[in-house]
Amino acid sequence: MLALTDLFVEVYVRIDDAIVSGAVVIPPRPGPRPACSDAEVLTIAVVRHLLARRSERRFLREVRREWRHYFPQLPGQSEFNRRVRWLWGAFELLRQHFTATQLADSWQQIDTSALPVKHPSRHRGPEAQWEGPNALRAGFGRDAAHGEWFFGFRLAIRTDLGSHLVRAWSLVPAAVDERRVAEELLDGLHDLVLLLDRGFVGRAFAAWCAARRIRVVLAPSKTERRHLPAALRHGIAAWRNRIETAFGEITGIDGLQLAWHGAHTFWGLLTRTAATLLAHTFLRLAWV
Repeated sequence: MLALTDLFVEVYVRIDDAIVSGAVVIPPRPGPRPACSDAEVLTIAVVRHLLARRSERRFLREVRREWRHYFPQLPGQSEFNRRVRWLWGAFELLRQHFTATQLADSWQQIDTSALPVKHPSRHRGPEAQWEGPNALRAGFGRDAAHGEWFFGFRLAIRTDLGSHLVRAWSLVPAAVDERRVAEELLDGLHDLVLLLDRGFVGRAFAAWCAARRIRVVLAPSKTERRHLPAALRHGIAAWRNRIETAFGEITGIDGLQLAWHGAHTFWGLLTRTAATLLAHTFLRLAWV
């Protein structure tokens, strides 16, 4: 990754160019124009996620102490947090704008990963802060990757198989039919090859994909893999690793650490997810 000085400059220039050119339009807020521009606020948020800094408060103190010459009108932490949450849609518009510069792979993959919001034992009843639009709310689900139950949401993503660029994503219920999620992420697409795990097996989903000329390639089960030649098993393992790699980069301890998001509300989680995925786009495009 770039040195921090160059990192701030690279991220700011690309974000500001997209806004100034009109490629990404941010509606004006009511009231006087803030001294710290939207591009500056977005830049600080993206750089924080690129560096996997979990505390926004501590990172702002560091920016104010060491990088004030870059951001002379940096607002206080409370105002900064409000502006970042208000700009959550800008993170997504920027991600879409930047990924559109790259041709999509003909091979793609879809999967979901747990996004806990609290330990299951601490859930005591309805919690309005974890309610989103369209009756979406935090709930209990099974994290098969770690063999445990969790309370929260799932992050569903569709990525290019080769570049790992995120092409579409969604926050979905913790206990959800992944095939329905896949249909939403594939809306409007056709003529591609889709690598999936066994959780997507189903006749109705297979017919839905066939009608759109989407070829589904399913990873073999453990029983099936035992009867395959060793060379083929190695190839399948490499495919499965591609599915896990994207989530490792986004949520893992050695990646952008979204699993440790620290959000206190659904809208805070949505904002941090959108910002993290924009940061991931910068990484996958090799801009930083």
